[in-house]
Amino acid sequence: MSSSQDPLVVFTPSGKRARVPAGTSVLEAARSMGVDLDSVCGGRGICSKCQVQPAFGDHSKHGITASEDALSAFNSVEERYDRVRGLKTGRRLGCQACIQGDIVLDVPPESQVHKQVVRKAATTRHIEMDPATRLYYIEVEPADMHAPTGDWERTQAALAEQWNITGATLTLAMLAKLQTALIAAEYKATVAIHTARDGAAQVIGVWAGFAEPALFGLAVDLGSTTIAAHLTNLVTGEVKASGGVMNPQIRFGEDLMSRVSYAMMNEGGAGEMTRAVREAMNTLAAELVAEADLTTADIYEAVFVMNPVMHHLLLGLDPTPLGQAPFALATNSAMDLPARTIGLTLADEAQVYILPLIAGHVGADAAAVALSEAPQKVDPLTLIVDVGTNAEIILGNKSRVLACSSPTGPAFEGAQISSGQRAAPGAIERVEIDAITKEPRFKVIGCDLWSTDPDFATQTAVSGVSGICGSGIIEAVAEMRMAGLVDANGLIGSAEATGTERLRASGRTYSYLLHDASAEGGAVIEVTQGDIRAIQLAKSALYAGARLLMDEFGADEVERVVLAGAFGAHISPKHAMVLGMIPDCPLEHVTSAGNAAGTGAQIALLNAAARREVEALVHEITKIETAIEPRFQEHFVAANAIPHATAPFSGLRAVVPLPDVDFNAGGGGGRPRRRARR
Repeated sequence: MSSSQDPLVVFTPSGKRARVPAGTSVLEAARSMGVDLDSVCGGRGICSKCQVQPAFGDHSKHGITASEDALSAFNSVEERYDRVRGLKTGRRLGCQACIQGDIVLDVPPESQVHKQVVRKAATTRHIEMDPATRLYYIEVEPADMHAPTGDWERTQAALAEQWNITGATLTLAMLAKLQTALIAAEYKATVAIHTARDGAAQVIGVWAGFAEPALFGLAVDLGSTTIAAHLTNLVTGEVKASGGVMNPQIRFGEDLMSRVSYAMMNEGGAGEMTRAVREAMNTLAAELVAEADLTTADIYEAVFVMNPVMHHLLLGLDPTPLGQAPFALATNSAMDLPARTIGLTLADEAQVYILPLIAGHVGADAAAVALSEAPQKVDPLTLIVDVGTNAEIILGNKSRVLACSSPTGPAFEGAQISSGQRAAPGAIERVEIDAITKEPRFKVIGCDLWSTDPDFATQTAVSGVSGICGSGIIEAVAEMRMAGLVDANGLIGSAEATGTERLRASGRTYSYLLHDASAEGGAVIEVTQGDIRAIQLAKSALYAGARLLMDEFGADEVERVVLAGAFGAHISPKHAMVLGMIPDCPLEHVTSAGNAAGTGAQIALLNAAARREVEALVHEITKIETAIEPRFQEHFVAANAIPHATAPFSGLRAVVPLPDVDFNAGGGGGRPRRRARR
């Protein structure tokens, strides 16, 4: 039994929190709270699967100040494990570390039983190959004692004569490699030359004679929740490997403003977050080259897209000015810089290109989406929504383009949901509820069968049904609305009012039972009133941002909607519209663009002209600042209803049932009553 005086523990990325008695091991706390923390050895400190990363300091979002003594000191078991096998800096074994005070604990991906499925896959797109890094074969005049010139000077002459490349530079280390290569192959060599934004050419690789070396680049979408990258051949354009990892900065705050707050309130906090994200980038790069049977030394270039806070933290810049008006950026220009200056372990002379930022809260990721989807090149008024913890929203056509960001929070990622989890095998991702019987069926990640299929239990025996991810909770709430289990205000009805025993009392509110495997020791998954409230808040922020752009554009409706991002790609357009995440629009005009930001990064990686295009485009986009716009709150409140309090959504109502029920009378326990039509 815990009391209000017991230590408060918060686990990220799940966001689950509870008070536990002092002296409780981290592993025991995780198990009691339903946190996804692995352990194979039964808590003996042998398997190391239960590693956690404590986050000390001031966490205003969680109401916690975690001191260094919030966990018990390293014990002999941890010391032995660290000595023999090694623990990453700051990590603790959950079975050995005991909770002594308020603490925030991050469960890294490798310690999660249900590993995160980062679904930011590359979108197939025709891209004209014109990379900034290219290979050139040259034949250099041999050394001549009667006309003494250096190897580099004769190489410069060869580049100018044979390839019309002038003014190239190289580092001292590369000069040494050039000297060796020229001697080894009778003054014939292949060089990799990177051309920067200003046209400056630099030799970043040298091989003796004619060579076709592995020449690869990374297109990186550095999100606040996930980091995704595509390992791409810079000669052929082929994507050799794609993958992603959770952004480890989550342990410092789930949303961007929490991380800014952490940097403000903890000396050296920004540096901690910078080190964490750079380490994650190097880990991801190593995983991708291992999959492709390459090495990180084969990566000669990387292109990054990200929001402004991630931008500043990756570069080691102070993010705190982004926490309040006027949201001043250290720089909004595109950047070229050596990879080593931001701690990336790639080829020795690898270069990084960072797309330009649009404004203080609209970053290079939004610019990349605009590059990929090109709303400025089409006639129909198009709304593009990159759904995530911080949503980027673009509205435009050939006449003009507007953009804003909207702080939707982590609910769409499964966080702050009672049975929520990140996308992983076993997580419910699709839901249907029969409008007559009120009975559900669902699909989980890793299995193509519906839960009503006789073979479902067999095919999910390994993963089980572990929780519900973002797309699953969206569909569940929308289906409950269409089945008459939830009214327009988001209130869940009682069993008496709805005619199903799946509605169960939970204090003064009700919950819908989606899955119950408690008899077999499995999970009980419900949709609670708190879950619906979290989704209402997230979707209201999204809709309000879109509505602000429509106001500015002078439009009451849009002709096309594009759902983008890792999460957006898996959202059902119908369910998104039923919730009121997006404005009313013919469902056949709502499409998915996949990871549009990642696609934009890939375009910029493989086409230097596209970099000039996006650098010009950001100056043409009008930025709307939601944080200081008075109408945002008005739109936000109206958007709390499902789908909306005042917008008619007549197109949606023509094709989808939205029962006119009201559970407000008697705290939701009475029978549904007809509401007056507006």
